[in-house]
Amino acid sequence: MVYTKISEKDLLEWLKENLNEERYIHSLGTADCARELAEKYNLDPEKAYVAGLLHDCAKCFSTEKLKEIIDKNLSVEACEMLNYKTLHAPVSAYVAEMNFGVADKEILSAIRWHTLGKINMTDFEKIIFLADKIEPNTRDKEYSEEIKSLLNQKNGLNLALLRCYKETIKSLAKRELKICMVTIDIYNHLLDLRNVSDN
Repeated sequence: MVYTKISEKDLLEWLKENLNEERYIHSLGTADCARELAEKYNLDPEKAYVAGLLHDCAKCFSTEKLKEIIDKNLSVEACEMLNYKTLHAPVSAYVAEMNFGVADKEILSAIRWHTLGKINMTDFEKIIFLADKIEPNTRDKEYSEEIKSLLNQKNGLNLALLRCYKETIKSLAKRELKICMVTIDIYNHLLDLRNVSDN
């Protein structure tokens, strides 16, 4: 593979060994979906495929292992530590770089921010974020179709992101989980962008 130091076959074998079956199938779906979105938005399909494959590579690490890697090697915002479900994102970027030799900054950043996101994401970061949410192998089909229909509208990437953040906030509130203020800031930012484009 162009963006890794190991072959696709070896990478897939590593993922099979280190992810559970559902997460492995999800990663394959995300990679394929990311490649399709990259083609749609005139971005590098191979780069998107690699980012999709690796976005969850640390997802099945224990919380203790994730925290240990973060403590020793990474700089992570305090709010990211509120929810253990997002810890795999920065660690996955770290593993992609250290284990698989990924040096491309766009790939690493897209993996790093595929859960929490950030304000002013690049189009490449947006498509990896969205591919994770709408891949066909494990995600809800009705929800995925709704997101895809938004992508076909003017400013579709931002409209699709806004819909995803709305769903995330609802889900976190329903489960009485803490919501990182960055999530609220991104939602408000996307809402402002939609309102400006509507006027």
